[in-house]
Amino acid sequence: MSYSKSSSIYSLIVGIMMLCMWLFFIFTGMVPEFDTKPAEIILHLAAEFTTAFALIFSGIVTLKGLPSGKWLYPFSIGMLVYTLIVSPGYYIQSGDYLFVAMFGILIILSIIFLFKHLKMANS
Repeated sequence: MSYSKSSSIYSLIVGIMMLCMWLFFIFTGMVPEFDTKPAEIILHLAAEFTTAFALIFSGIVTLKGLPSGKWLYPFSIGMLVYTLIVSPGYYIQSGDYLFVAMFGILIILSIIFLFKHLKMANS
């Protein structure tokens, strides 16, 4: 069973970048919600970190061509698409349109790589 190497690498890169971004924000004190909305941000971070680890794991699994990649990759990309739809609201309200644009580009790329993966997995 052959999967798209580019889809796997995309998953790995996005997962690693999500982890790096959030760790940077946390360790530099750039998450004021810890003081204002602690329960909300902790649950949000749990979802973000779960998504990042799912992307990394599915990227590794699909790179190795393991059968579980056939369902795990779409699952993790689905998690990513959800967070890419939900997260921009925060940045729209704060006027940070660069992040909003980044989320838009990532949604498009995620859908492209998902279809590429599904086509490869079903051939």
